[in-house]
Amino acid sequence: QVQLVESGGGLVQPGGSLRLSCAASGSIFVIYGMGWYRQAPGKQRELVADITRGGSTNYQDSVKGRFTISRDNAKNTVYLQMNSLKPEDTAVYYCNADLLSSAIPAMKNYWGQGTQVTVSS
Repeated sequence: QVQLVESGGGLVQPGGSLRLSCAASGSIFVIYGMGWYRQAPGKQRELVADITRGGSTNYQDSVKGRFTISRDNAKNTVYLQMNSLKPEDTAVYYCNADLLSSAIPAMKNYWGQGTQVTVSS
């Protein structure tokens, strides 16, 4: 059974920083793309940033220059460093991964349970 577990969310003042982590565990052969999504109240879930296994990254325009996605393939972990946070960054942040596990002989997409990020003074 594969699980994605996020950590690092919380309450931060505008202009502050947070670092999110997401660790994948279980019978994993290989993780391909990993990413972070977010969903604010009353809004659809949206892509924040994603990263390929080789390290190529992609960002939503609103976070470019402020957020940095990275990963440690040896630890099956993806990170999101968030700087210069704004109130509009407030949302539940979800980890996402495409991976191949021993239980299912095909690539499958997995989601974490989400972690709340609140930017407020």
